Amino acid sequence: MPAHVVTPPSLGRSFVPNLWDIVALVLIVGVMALVVYGGEQINVPLSALDNPAVSLDPWNLPEYALRTTLRMLTAIACSLLFTLVYATVAAKSRRAEMVLIPLLDILQSVPILGFLTFTVVFFMSLFPGRVLGAELACVFAIFTSQAWNMTFSMYQSIRNVPKDLEEASRSFHLSAWQRFWRLDVPFAMPGLIWNTMMSMSGGWFFVVASEAITVGNSTVTLPGVGSYVALAIQQRDLAAIGYALLTMLLVIIAYDQLLFRPIVAWANKFRFEQTSSGNEPTSWVLDLFRRTRALRALSVPFDAATHSISNWRFRLPWRWPRGVAPKWLSRLLDVLWVLGIGAGTFYVGWRLYGQLSETLAFADVLNAVGLGLITLTRVVVLIAIASLIWVPIGVWIGLRPKLAERVQPIAQFLAAFPANLAFPIFVVGIVQYGLNPDIWLSPLMILGTQWYILFNVIAGASAFPNDLREAASSFHLRGWRWWVKVVLPGIFPYYITGAITASGGSWNASIVAEVASWGQTQLQATGLGAYIAGATVSGDFPRVVLGITVMCVMVTLFNRLFWRPLHAFGERRLRLG
Repeated sequence: MPAHVVTPPSLGRSFVPNLWDIVALVLIVGVMALVVYGGEQINVPLSALDNPAVSLDPWNLPEYALRTTLRMLTAIACSLLFTLVYATVAAKSRRAEMVLIPLLDILQSVPILGFLTFTVVFFMSLFPGRVLGAELACVFAIFTSQAWNMTFSMYQSIRNVPKDLEEASRSFHLSAWQRFWRLDVPFAMPGLIWNTMMSMSGGWFFVVASEAITVGNSTVTLPGVGSYVALAIQQRDLAAIGYALLTMLLVIIAYDQLLFRPIVAWANKFRFEQTSSGNEPTSWVLDLFRRTRALRALSVPFDAATHSISNWRFRLPWRWPRGVAPKWLSRLLDVLWVLGIGAGTFYVGWRLYGQLSETLAFADVLNAVGLGLITLTRVVVLIAIASLIWVPIGVWIGLRPKLAERVQPIAQFLAAFPANLAFPIFVVGIVQYGLNPDIWLSPLMILGTQWYILFNVIAGASAFPNDLREAASSFHLRGWRWWVKVVLPGIFPYYITGAITASGGSWNASIVAEVASWGQTQLQATGLGAYIAGATVSGDFPRVVLGITVMCVMVTLFNRLFWRPLHAFGERRLRLG
């Protein structure tokens, strides 16, 4: 690899600070100071939270917003690391995919509060008597609301890398490690960025539940916007809810301008196309750092280090070297792997049956399955309606980068809007007009998850090659033919990713949406979510386990029988290149 020679004159000039260096330095120091302050607050004793941890005084909201944002940024960093490892292993290893993808289907359908039940005690025991244990439990709960759609997006992108780019990587004799950083990650970048934004916004819904940690008979309330919203709902303080929404909007605009918009503008160079786009996304923060001198010069060692790491030629451990493994050995490993999966599944199922059969009868299982089919019908209808609404809108936004820049913070705020704040409106409306809860509570299931479809469609349309658009224009494709022959096939893999995550999120949200209350008024719809919620309130642990098991099985079967065939069709027929 040729070395980059830096001449003394250019080196001396590059270290002379300019006005942009001062502005950028102020931004960096300010962010670092806020992070250090937030870090100091999580290392205090747990007894410091004995006093009322949350006050509805709006002057406390800046500190609450800082602490919630730090938790969400920590969770998104963990989600990104998890995505790079998990999605890559699932996409590159056929045997690992047999286990990891169904497991991912199950994980995204397990209720968030179900994770908290098993992890709070673990994290609290790691740091007894410290706030850090509760903070880690909260971060883990937010992580479980962010990681799955990012992982699905990365997995889908790696599986749909254009064939001509794969052939080019082989002709350049790139190792698996080099191909990952030079082909897989850049190609997955547009979809991954938009799903990261969706995860960051969608995490706000679960912050309300995760910032109040229950340990035995006591509850540890962490200061934050989520706990502020929960207290405002409990006290029915509409003014406090308004202050919280305004704070959320300002925080979303801040991390949109300082984090996501620079990343979107920077990642535009990874679009797969042979002609340049007419309109490119811009970012004043990215332009600011590009105009600096001293800061860019100080980043040269970091750039050189990352370039060297991405050029390592060692082989990744989950792939045999091409032509080395005999066919009989590969078949034997397949048989042993399938037998191992079958044996593990049979063992878990047998133990689960042994525990549930002591208190439940076969009629209870049939009842749970019947309720699950009702919830399944709701999910299918809601996904279909959301697709008809948001796919055209997402395509229209994604094909216009300037419009996408303006819509981006608005879409993030709508995705971050806690769906439980809409419960009072639905409850009052249903009671006032005598509506059927089985029908009119259903939209609450999709209220927070429909944005997965919108964000993924915008990502697909934004990454749509400009040369294909020009080819379609030269062939005079218009109207319905343009949609069927050009755009819908181009965004199909992205839509499938959004629909899968929206479907799993809707199952998860059914536990909250099928039972809605405001004050003393409570409404309940018939379905598996209401079944699990009722069993949780009554402390009926066997029925809670039965309901979650039925939900996981239905989500897995629906994904394998419906979504996965569509995903495979997209890989076979609709890949670019």
